[in-house]
Amino acid sequence: MKKSVAIIGGGPSAFLLAAFLDASKFDVTIYEKNKTTGRKFLVAGKGGFNLTHSEPIEQLIKRYTPSEFSEEALLNFTNTDFRDWLEQIDIPTYIGSSKRVYPKEGIKPIEVLSAILNHLKEKGVEIKYEQTFTNWDTNNNPIINNKTIKADYTVFALGGGSWKITGSDGSWLETFSKKGINTKPFQASNCGYEIDWKSNFIQKNEGTPLKNIAISCGDYTQKGEAVITKFGLEGNAIYALSPQIREQLDTNATASIFIDFKPSLPLENVLSKIKSSNQKNTTATLKKELKLSSAQIDILKTYLSKETYLNTETLANNIKKFPFEIINTATIDEAISTVGGIDLDVLSKNFELKNSPNQYCIGEMIDWDAPTGGYLLQACASIGVSLAKHLNKIN
Repeated sequence: MKKSVAIIGGGPSAFLLAAFLDASKFDVTIYEKNKTTGRKFLVAGKGGFNLTHSEPIEQLIKRYTPSEFSEEALLNFTNTDFRDWLEQIDIPTYIGSSKRVYPKEGIKPIEVLSAILNHLKEKGVEIKYEQTFTNWDTNNNPIINNKTIKADYTVFALGGGSWKITGSDGSWLETFSKKGINTKPFQASNCGYEIDWKSNFIQKNEGTPLKNIAISCGDYTQKGEAVITKFGLEGNAIYALSPQIREQLDTNATASIFIDFKPSLPLENVLSKIKSSNQKNTTATLKKELKLSSAQIDILKTYLSKETYLNTETLANNIKKFPFEIINTATIDEAISTVGGIDLDVLSKNFELKNSPNQYCIGEMIDWDAPTGGYLLQACASIGVSLAKHLNKIN
C-alpha cells in the first residue's frame, strides 16, 4: 500500500521533492495557499532567469553559508544533474557569459513552470490551492483550512520572509516558535546596503553602475558590479557578501567594505601606470590610462582630500582598496531573499524535525544563505531531491 506525503507550500523545493518521489511508493499532495503556485518562481524570472550556476560543484558548495549544511544535498543533485533533469522535461538550458545557467533563449519563466507542473501531473501529484496551514492538532497533524490533514509524511516548504506579494511572507514563523521549534528572526539578504552618500555625489551619480570591480568585506572578496542608488549600493558584487556584512552590522552596528576599482591589475601596475602617464592631469590619467569610469573617478575626487588625490601612492592605494561604511540593510520586503527561519540545530541531516518524527522542513524556510546567480534555486532543488531520495530509500 502506498504511503501518503503532504507537502505544504508550492515552490521549487516542493516541486523537486514531488518530482523525485517514487510514484509507485507514494501518493503526493501539494497544499498551496495561493490561487496559483510558483509565484515567487515567476517573479524571480523577471530579472533574468538564473536556474543554476555552472561552476564546478566543489566551488559551488562554498558559496553557501553554512556550506556544510547543504553539501550532501548538492552532491546528491548537482548543478549538472539539475540541467539534465530540465532537459528531460523539455527545458533545454545554456551557460551565459557570466557562467550562470538560463533556459534556452525564447523560453519564458512561465513555460519552465508549466513544464514542471505538467511533469508533476503526469506523475499523479495532486496540487490543492487556497490551502492555508495554521497549526497542528493535538496529535501533531497539520491543520489546513481548519481541517486536520493526516499523512505518513509531512513536508513543510513554506518559503522565507521576502517578497510578500508572492505569498512568501514568513507568517508561519510565529506558529513554529509557539510549538517550541527553535527559529531565528528573518533578516534581509541579497539586498541593498545603506551608505550615507554626500549629496553632491549622489545627485550626479544615482543609478550609475560600477562595473568590473571587486568588493571585500572581512576575508571575502567578490568580483562583479554594483549600482549606486540613493539608498546605497546593490548588485551581485555586494549581494554575495551579505553574510559578512550582516555579521559586522550585528556586532558593530556598521560594516566596512572595500572596493577595488581595478581588480585586473595589481597595485604595482596601477602605480606604474599613474607614474608613467603623460596626461595633463590626474583625472585624465585615471580615465585614459586606467579606464576608470566617471562615477569611479567621482568617488575618488569626492571622498579623498585634494592632497590624497594628487599623491600618486595614496591615490593608487585607494583605487585598489577604497573604504566605505555600510550603516544598514534594505528592508526584508525589498530583499531578494532572507536568512533566518528554522534553526539548523533542530533538523536531522535529512531535514527531519528531531522532535517531530516524519515531519520535515525544506527550502528557504531553513536558516541558510546563498548569493544570487542561480545558487538559491539550485539549493532549493537539491534539498528537495535529497529528501525524495531519502524517503524512497527507507520505504
